[in-house]
Amino acid sequence: MKKKVSLPVQILIALLLGIVVGAVLGAAGLSSITADYIKPFGDIFVNLLKFIVVPVVLISMIDGILSMDDMKKVGAVGWKTVLYFLVTTAIACVIGLVLANVFNGAGLFPDLSQELGSATYEAAEFDGFMATLVSIFPSNMWEAFRTANMLQVIVIALFFGGAIMAAGEKGKLCRDIVSSANEVINRLMDFIIALSPIGVFAYMSWVVATQGAEILGSLALVIGCAYIGYIIHAVVVYSFSAKAFAGMSPIRFFKGAAAAMMFAFTTTSSAATLPVSKECAEELGADKDIAAFVLPLGATVNMDGTAIYQCVATVFLAACSGMDLTIGQMVLVVVTATLASIGTAGVSGAGMIMLAMVLEAINIPVDYIGLIVAVDRLFDMGRTCLNVTGDIACSVCVTRWEDGKAAALKK
Repeated sequence: MKKKVSLPVQILIALLLGIVVGAVLGAAGLSSITADYIKPFGDIFVNLLKFIVVPVVLISMIDGILSMDDMKKVGAVGWKTVLYFLVTTAIACVIGLVLANVFNGAGLFPDLSQELGSATYEAAEFDGFMATLVSIFPSNMWEAFRTANMLQVIVIALFFGGAIMAAGEKGKLCRDIVSSANEVINRLMDFIIALSPIGVFAYMSWVVATQGAEILGSLALVIGCAYIGYIIHAVVVYSFSAKAFAGMSPIRFFKGAAAAMMFAFTTTSSAATLPVSKECAEELGADKDIAAFVLPLGATVNMDGTAIYQCVATVFLAACSGMDLTIGQMVLVVVTATLASIGTAGVSGAGMIMLAMVLEAINIPVDYIGLIVAVDRLFDMGRTCLNVTGDIACSVCVTRWEDGKAAALKK
């Protein structure tokens, strides 16, 4: 009997094949083939993921809340999760700023305004914290589902989960419906995940063919700076927290999270990676109910990779515009980037909106984002991979904290 190739291995093979095919077609001047005939298969796969994301988040979170059977436990898991994400995001900002200033101080950030021209980017307007807070609570449930507004979907899940729990015996039918729907959606999710190597191959071949050596040549240093930050944060912060709080070796952690990391790297969507992240977290020992609560929240709130990207990009764009950031401005970058991470959608390109907010906070012209729009996807691949890794690390740590608390109560 032939041994079935595991999903992580299939994804890795698809990743390597995508790089080879993309490089060959790009070198032959046939990159349009990837855009016209290969990438559409990746788009179909991502559409399937987007189709399943809202049901997965809604039903799995309600089921997770009901399985806890205690609103106090929901609250305990919630504040620990948010605190973990806020602390790691602040650390990510510091790492990004330190690395960016080292590169900039060494004269490694060139002025690219002449080479790239006057590209512009129109940023979405930020209406302030209170307006953002109000927008979290939906006025129309179906509109939240239609637009895949993940924060609003999470709020809906919290309210429904709490209401069903409060209804007690009279809410038993709703409990059974949620449990049954959760099982059906998990089976559907398994089917879609099985198609992931196809999506990875399609997207990787397109990225390599269309954004090859020419564009990397001019921005290699700033991209390299960001990726050094991603690697440092993953190895130091996440492996340390997994070891310190969950007693898990870094090798075991990264091996278990590998499938989700590779998937996030190619799709650039934390939300689309949720089904894979859920499987990886549970294989690493995360409680099923806690993972169902933490991972969707993390896909929306946890933006460590985006924070590093913002800080590196901010220093780079400041250098391009002839500005030297003061210590006060750097502190403002850390605070703004950390707070702005809450509410940013876990979808490809959402980091651009956050970056615009940070640039506005320290008075750097937002138009300068146009200098790095062309390679944003290359940044996005690494930062999304880091974000998803953090989601999994958090679910493992919170599981251990809750298990430890439960064990202490039994003594």
